[in-house]
Amino acid sequence: MDALVKYGQKPSDLFLDEPLKCAIECDTGCASSHQRFEFFRSWHSDIVDVGLRCGDTITFEAQEKIWPLGDCAFAAIDASPHHLLRWEHKRKPAVDHWLVTVKPAAETASTNGKPRRKLRMKNLAAPDVCETEGGIIALFLPHSAVVAPLHPEISDNAGEFLADYLTLLHSNLAHLTQSNVSGVVEATTQMVAATLAPSHEKLEEAQAPIDAVITTRAIRAINCRLADPELTPDHLCRSVGVSRSRLYRIFEPAGGISNYIRRKRLLETRRVLAESTDGRSVSNIAESMGFTDPSTFSRMFKREFGLSPKEARALGWQGVQHSTWLEIDQPVGCPNTLNSLLINNSLGLSIGASS
Repeated sequence: MDALVKYGQKPSDLFLDEPLKCAIECDTGCASSHQRFEFFRSWHSDIVDVGLRCGDTITFEAQEKIWPLGDCAFAAIDASPHHLLRWEHKRKPAVDHWLVTVKPAAETASTNGKPRRKLRMKNLAAPDVCETEGGIIALFLPHSAVVAPLHPEISDNAGEFLADYLTLLHSNLAHLTQSNVSGVVEATTQMVAATLAPSHEKLEEAQAPIDAVITTRAIRAINCRLADPELTPDHLCRSVGVSRSRLYRIFEPAGGISNYIRRKRLLETRRVLAESTDGRSVSNIAESMGFTDPSTFSRMFKREFGLSPKEARALGWQGVQHSTWLEIDQPVGCPNTLNSLLINNSLGLSIGASS
Protein backbone atom coordinates (compact mmCIF):
# COMPACT_ATOMS: atom_id res chain seq x y z
CA MET A 1 0.00 0.00 0.00
CA ASP A 2 1.26 3.44 -0.88
CA ALA A 3 2.39 5.20 2.31
CA LEU A 4 1.49 8.59 0.88
CA VAL A 5 -2.01 9.96 1.03
CA LYS A 6 -3.47 11.63 -2.03
CA TYR A 7 -4.33 14.71 0.01
CA GLY A 8 -1.24 16.73 -0.91
CA GLN A 9 0.91 13.58 -1.21
CA LYS A 10 2.14 13.86 2.37
CA PRO A 11 2.96 10.91 4.63
CA SER A 12 -0.09 10.00 6.70
CA ASP A 13 1.64 10.81 10.00
CA LEU A 14 2.42 14.31 8.74
CA PHE A 15 -1.19 14.72 7.66
CA LEU A 16 -2.30 13.88 11.21
CA ASP A 17 -0.13 16.71 12.53
CA GLU A 18 -1.83 19.28 10.31
CA PRO A 19 -4.07 21.81 12.06
CA LEU A 20 -7.78 21.17 11.92
CA LYS A 21 -9.21 23.54 9.34
CA CYS A 22 -12.78 24.61 8.75
CA ALA A 23 -14.21 22.89 5.68
CA ILE A 24 -16.82 25.52 4.94
CA GLU A 25 -16.57 29.26 5.44
CA CYS A 26 -19.35 31.53 4.24
CA ASP A 27 -19.86 35.29 4.48
CA THR A 28 -22.96 37.14 3.33
CA GLY A 29 -20.65 39.98 2.34
CA CYS A 30 -19.89 37.92 -0.78
CA ALA A 31 -23.44 38.56 -2.02
CA SER A 32 -24.99 41.79 -3.24
CA SER A 33 -26.78 43.70 -0.50
CA HIS A 34 -30.33 42.73 -1.52
CA GLN A 35 -29.44 39.03 -1.80
CA ARG A 36 -27.59 38.58 1.48
CA PHE A 37 -30.35 36.98 3.53
CA GLU A 38 -31.35 34.61 0.72
CA PHE A 39 -27.69 33.70 0.42
CA PHE A 40 -27.69 32.89 4.15
CA ARG A 41 -30.86 30.81 3.83
CA SER A 42 -29.33 28.76 1.03
CA TRP A 43 -26.53 27.56 3.32
CA HIS A 44 -29.08 25.62 5.41
CA SER A 45 -31.82 24.88 2.90
CA ASP A 46 -31.35 21.08 2.97
CA ILE A 47 -31.95 20.73 6.70
CA VAL A 48 -33.84 23.79 8.00
CA ASP A 49 -35.91 26.69 6.76
CA VAL A 50 -34.62 30.03 8.02
CA GLY A 51 -36.87 33.04 8.36
CA LEU A 52 -36.22 36.60 9.45
CA ARG A 53 -38.60 37.97 12.08
CA CYS A 54 -37.35 41.54 11.96
CA GLY A 55 -34.71 43.75 10.39
CA ASP A 56 -33.78 44.76 6.90
CA THR A 57 -32.55 41.93 4.67
CA ILE A 58 -30.46 44.42 2.72
CA THR A 59 -28.22 45.01 5.73
CA PHE A 60 -28.22 41.38 6.85
CA GLU A 61 -24.68 40.33 7.75
CA ALA A 62 -23.58 36.89 8.91
CA GLN A 63 -20.58 34.59 8.79
CA GLU A 64 -20.48 30.84 9.33
CA LYS A 65 -17.65 28.36 9.77
CA ILE A 66 -18.00 24.58 9.84
CA TRP A 67 -15.33 22.17 11.04
CA PRO A 68 -15.51 18.45 10.13
CA LEU A 69 -15.17 16.11 13.12
CA GLY A 70 -15.43 12.61 11.70
CA ASP A 71 -19.13 11.82 11.41
CA CYS A 72 -19.89 14.99 13.37
CA ALA A 73 -19.63 18.65 12.46
CA PHE A 74 -19.13 21.78 14.53
CA ALA A 75 -20.49 25.10 13.32
CA ALA A 76 -20.16 28.69 14.49
CA ILE A 77 -22.54 31.35 13.21
CA ASP A 78 -21.82 35.00 13.80
CA ALA A 79 -24.91 37.05 12.94
CA SER A 80 -26.07 40.54 13.79
CA PRO A 81 -27.90 40.65 17.18
CA HIS A 82 -30.39 43.04 15.58
CA HIS A 83 -31.90 40.23 13.51
CA LEU A 84 -34.23 37.64 15.05
CA LEU A 85 -33.89 34.40 13.10
CA ARG A 86 -36.57 31.71 12.99
CA TRP A 87 -35.33 28.15 12.39
CA GLU A 88 -37.80 25.45 11.37
CA HIS A 89 -36.91 21.83 10.71
CA LYS A 90 -37.63 20.54 7.22
CA ARG A 91 -40.44 18.02 6.74
CA LYS A 92 -37.99 15.72 4.96
CA PRO A 93 -34.51 16.78 6.04
CA ALA A 94 -31.44 15.46 4.26
CA VAL A 95 -30.06 14.15 7.58
CA ASP A 96 -31.50 13.01 10.90
CA HIS A 97 -28.65 14.26 13.07
CA TRP A 98 -28.92 15.58 16.60
CA LEU A 99 -28.51 19.35 16.64
CA VAL A 100 -27.12 20.86 19.83
CA THR A 101 -26.91 24.65 20.00
CA VAL A 102 -25.74 27.20 22.56
CA LYS A 103 -24.75 30.85 22.64
CA PRO A 104 -20.99 31.48 22.41
CA ALA A 105 -19.21 32.61 25.57
CA ALA A 106 -18.72 36.18 24.31
CA GLU A 107 -22.49 36.69 24.01
CA THR A 108 -23.50 34.99 27.26
CA ALA A 109 -24.78 37.01 30.20
CA SER A 110 -23.43 36.08 33.60
CA THR A 111 -24.43 36.33 37.22
CA ASN A 112 -21.72 36.44 39.89
CA GLY A 113 -19.16 35.38 37.32
CA LYS A 114 -21.17 32.33 36.24
CA PRO A 115 -22.40 32.36 32.62
CA ARG A 116 -26.04 31.63 31.90
CA ARG A 117 -26.33 29.55 28.77
CA LYS A 118 -29.45 28.02 27.28
CA LEU A 119 -28.68 24.77 25.54
CA ARG A 120 -31.04 23.23 23.01
CA MET A 121 -30.85 19.68 21.72
CA LYS A 122 -33.24 18.49 19.02
CA ASN A 123 -33.31 15.84 16.33
CA LEU A 124 -33.50 17.26 12.83
CA ALA A 125 -35.96 14.49 11.85
CA ALA A 126 -38.49 15.77 14.40
CA PRO A 127 -40.63 18.89 13.83
CA ASP A 128 -39.32 21.89 15.71
CA VAL A 129 -39.21 25.68 15.54
CA CYS A 130 -36.92 28.00 17.48
CA GLU A 131 -35.69 31.57 17.37
CA THR A 132 -32.18 32.96 17.86
CA GLU A 133 -30.46 36.32 17.75
CA GLY A 134 -26.78 37.01 17.39
CA GLY A 135 -24.24 34.22 17.24
CA ILE A 136 -24.65 30.54 18.03
CA ILE A 137 -22.39 27.51 18.07
CA ALA A 138 -23.80 24.16 17.00
CA LEU A 139 -22.87 20.50 17.10
CA PHE A 140 -24.26 18.06 14.51
CA LEU A 141 -24.11 14.51 15.84
CA PRO A 142 -25.38 11.39 14.00
CA HIS A 143 -28.65 10.11 15.44
CA SER A 144 -27.20 6.61 15.75
CA ALA A 145 -24.36 7.86 17.98
CA VAL A 146 -26.66 8.54 20.94
CA VAL A 147 -29.81 6.57 21.75
CA ALA A 148 -32.44 8.97 23.08
CA PRO A 149 -36.03 10.11 22.43
CA LEU A 150 -36.52 12.57 19.59
CA HIS A 151 -37.48 15.20 22.18
CA PRO A 152 -35.04 14.52 25.04
CA GLU A 153 -35.46 16.07 28.47
CA ILE A 154 -32.27 17.62 29.82
CA SER A 155 -31.93 18.93 33.37
CA ASP A 156 -30.69 22.49 33.81
CA ASN A 157 -27.44 21.38 35.46
CA ALA A 158 -26.69 18.80 32.78
CA GLY A 159 -27.53 21.33 30.06
CA GLU A 160 -25.17 23.92 31.54
CA PHE A 161 -22.42 21.33 31.74
CA LEU A 162 -22.78 20.35 28.10
CA ALA A 163 -22.97 24.03 27.12
CA ASP A 164 -19.71 24.70 28.96
CA TYR A 165 -18.09 21.77 27.17
CA LEU A 166 -19.18 22.92 23.70
CA THR A 167 -18.00 26.45 24.47
CA LEU A 168 -14.66 25.07 25.64
CA LEU A 169 -14.34 22.92 22.52
CA HIS A 170 -15.14 25.93 20.34
CA SER A 171 -12.39 28.00 21.96
CA ASN A 172 -9.89 25.18 21.38
CA LEU A 173 -10.61 24.40 17.73
CA ALA A 174 -7.61 26.48 16.68
CA HIS A 175 -5.33 24.19 18.70
CA LEU A 176 -6.64 20.89 17.33
CA THR A 177 -4.90 18.76 14.72
CA GLN A 178 -6.21 15.99 12.51
CA SER A 179 -4.87 13.48 15.04
CA ASN A 180 -7.23 14.92 17.66
CA VAL A 181 -10.40 14.33 15.65
CA SER A 182 -11.13 10.78 16.77
CA GLY A 183 -10.64 11.76 20.40
CA VAL A 184 -12.89 14.79 19.97
CA VAL A 185 -15.67 12.67 18.47
CA GLU A 186 -15.43 10.03 21.19
CA ALA A 187 -15.31 12.55 24.05
CA THR A 188 -18.14 14.64 22.62
CA THR A 189 -20.35 11.60 22.07
CA GLN A 190 -19.67 10.44 25.63
CA MET A 191 -20.47 13.92 26.94
CA VAL A 192 -23.80 14.08 25.10
CA ALA A 193 -24.73 10.57 26.24
CA ALA A 194 -23.92 11.45 29.87
CA THR A 195 -26.01 14.61 29.57
CA LEU A 196 -29.07 12.75 28.31
CA ALA A 197 -28.83 9.84 30.75
CA PRO A 198 -26.34 10.58 33.55
CA SER A 199 -25.85 7.01 34.79
CA HIS A 200 -22.74 6.05 36.76
CA GLU A 201 -21.38 4.14 33.76
CA LYS A 202 -21.88 7.01 31.29
CA LEU A 203 -20.44 9.57 33.69
CA GLU A 204 -17.35 7.39 34.09
CA GLU A 205 -16.98 7.15 30.30
CA ALA A 206 -17.24 10.94 30.01
CA GLN A 207 -14.77 11.63 32.82
CA ALA A 208 -12.17 13.29 30.56
CA PRO A 209 -14.42 16.01 29.04
CA ILE A 210 -16.15 16.47 32.41
CA ASP A 211 -12.76 17.13 34.03
CA ALA A 212 -12.01 19.70 31.33
CA VAL A 213 -15.28 21.54 32.10
CA ILE A 214 -14.62 21.41 35.86
CA THR A 215 -11.18 22.91 35.22
CA THR A 216 -12.70 25.78 33.25
CA ARG A 217 -15.30 26.45 35.94
CA ALA A 218 -12.68 26.38 38.69
CA ILE A 219 -10.45 28.81 36.77
CA ARG A 220 -13.42 31.12 36.24
CA ALA A 221 -14.09 31.09 40.00
CA ILE A 222 -10.40 31.72 40.73
CA ASN A 223 -10.24 34.69 38.36
CA CYS A 224 -13.33 36.24 39.94
CA ARG A 225 -11.89 36.05 43.47
CA LEU A 226 -8.15 36.07 42.88
CA ALA A 227 -7.47 38.79 45.48
CA ASP A 228 -9.87 37.30 48.04
CA PRO A 229 -8.00 35.82 51.04
CA GLU A 230 -10.92 33.39 51.46
CA LEU A 231 -10.09 31.80 48.09
CA THR A 232 -8.98 28.34 49.17
CA PRO A 233 -9.21 24.82 47.73
CA ASP A 234 -12.12 24.11 50.08
CA HIS A 235 -13.95 27.21 48.83
CA LEU A 236 -13.40 26.11 45.24
CA CYS A 237 -14.73 22.63 45.96
CA ARG A 238 -17.96 24.15 47.28
CA SER A 239 -18.17 26.72 44.48
CA VAL A 240 -17.59 24.27 41.64
CA GLY A 241 -19.35 21.34 43.30
CA VAL A 242 -16.57 18.74 43.21
CA SER A 243 -14.69 16.69 45.78
CA ARG A 244 -11.35 17.83 47.10
CA SER A 245 -9.60 14.74 45.70
CA ARG A 246 -11.00 15.33 42.20
CA LEU A 247 -10.05 19.01 42.24
CA TYR A 248 -6.51 18.12 43.28
CA ARG A 249 -6.24 15.47 40.57
CA ILE A 250 -7.48 17.84 37.84
CA PHE A 251 -4.97 20.55 38.80
CA GLU A 252 -2.07 18.13 39.12
CA PRO A 253 -0.63 19.18 35.68
CA ALA A 254 -0.23 22.72 37.07
CA GLY A 255 1.51 21.53 40.23
CA GLY A 256 -1.65 21.42 42.35
CA ILE A 257 -4.51 23.81 43.04
CA SER A 258 -2.71 25.84 45.73
CA ASN A 259 0.32 26.26 43.48
CA TYR A 260 -1.92 27.34 40.61
CA ILE A 261 -3.62 30.02 42.73
CA ARG A 262 -0.26 31.24 44.07
CA ARG A 263 1.14 31.42 40.56
CA LYS A 264 -1.89 33.32 39.22
CA ARG A 265 -1.46 35.85 42.03
CA LEU A 266 2.23 36.23 41.24
CA LEU A 267 1.39 36.78 37.57
CA GLU A 268 -1.13 39.46 38.53
CA THR A 269 1.34 41.26 40.80
CA ARG A 270 3.91 41.12 37.98
CA ARG A 271 1.39 42.68 35.61
CA VAL A 272 0.50 45.48 38.05
CA LEU A 273 4.14 46.18 38.90
CA ALA A 274 4.85 46.76 35.20
CA GLU A 275 2.18 49.47 34.97
CA SER A 276 3.80 52.88 35.34
CA THR A 277 0.41 54.40 36.22
CA ASP A 278 0.26 52.43 39.49
CA GLY A 279 2.47 54.18 42.02
CA ARG A 280 1.71 51.97 45.02
CA SER A 281 4.63 50.42 46.84
CA VAL A 282 5.67 46.86 46.00
CA SER A 283 4.52 45.65 49.42
CA ASN A 284 1.08 47.24 49.01
CA ILE A 285 0.60 45.65 45.61
CA ALA A 286 1.73 42.28 46.96
CA GLU A 287 -0.59 42.58 49.95
CA SER A 288 -3.55 43.30 47.68
CA MET A 289 -2.95 39.85 46.18
CA GLY A 290 -2.75 38.11 49.55
CA PHE A 291 1.05 38.20 50.05
CA THR A 292 1.29 39.63 53.57
CA ASP A 293 4.99 38.88 54.20
CA PRO A 294 7.14 41.10 51.92
CA SER A 295 10.30 38.98 52.23
CA THR A 296 8.45 35.72 51.48
CA PHE A 297 6.77 37.38 48.51
CA SER A 298 10.10 38.63 47.13
CA ARG A 299 11.63 35.14 47.35
CA MET A 300 8.64 33.53 45.60
CA PHE A 301 8.61 36.22 42.93
CA LYS A 302 12.31 35.84 42.15
CA ARG A 303 12.04 32.04 42.09
CA GLU A 304 9.14 32.28 39.63
CA PHE A 305 10.44 34.99 37.29
CA GLY A 306 14.19 35.10 37.82
CA LEU A 307 14.30 38.71 39.02
CA SER A 308 13.14 40.71 42.02
CA PRO A 309 9.84 42.62 42.16
CA LYS A 310 11.74 45.94 42.05
CA GLU A 311 13.70 44.81 38.99
CA ALA A 312 10.46 43.71 37.31
CA ARG A 313 8.90 47.09 38.06
CA ALA A 314 11.91 48.97 36.66
CA LEU A 315 11.88 46.92 33.46
CA GLY A 316 8.11 47.24 33.10
CA TRP A 317 8.20 51.01 33.50
CA GLN A 318 10.84 51.09 30.77
CA GLY A 319 8.62 49.02 28.51
CA VAL A 320 11.03 46.07 28.60
CA GLN A 321 9.80 42.48 28.91
CA HIS A 322 12.26 40.19 30.64
CA SER A 323 13.21 37.14 28.55
CA THR A 324 12.15 34.65 31.23
CA TRP A 325 8.60 35.99 31.10
CA LEU A 326 8.21 34.34 27.72
CA GLU A 327 9.11 30.88 28.97
CA ILE A 328 7.15 30.32 32.15
CA ASP A 329 4.11 28.58 30.64
CA GLN A 330 5.31 25.03 30.09
CA PRO A 331 3.02 22.01 29.74
CA VAL A 332 3.10 19.20 32.26
CA GLY A 333 2.04 15.88 30.81
CA CYS A 334 1.60 14.83 27.21
CA PRO A 335 -0.97 17.02 25.38
CA ASN A 336 -1.77 14.42 22.72
CA THR A 337 -5.24 13.64 24.08
CA LEU A 338 -8.28 15.89 23.95
CA ASN A 339 -8.50 16.00 27.73
CA SER A 340 -4.84 17.00 28.14
CA LEU A 341 -5.15 19.60 25.40
CA LEU A 342 -8.28 21.21 26.84
CA ILE A 343 -6.95 21.24 30.40
CA ASN A 344 -3.49 22.50 29.38
CA ASN A 345 -5.10 25.33 27.43
CA SER A 346 -7.45 26.18 30.29
CA LEU A 347 -4.58 26.23 32.76
CA GLY A 348 -2.59 28.51 30.45
CA LEU A 349 0.04 25.85 29.77
CA SER A 350 1.78 25.88 26.40
CA ILE A 351 0.90 23.05 24.03
CA GLY A 352 3.77 23.75 21.71
CA ALA A 353 6.53 22.15 23.78
CA SER A 354 6.96 18.45 24.02
CA SER A 355 6.74 16.60 27.29
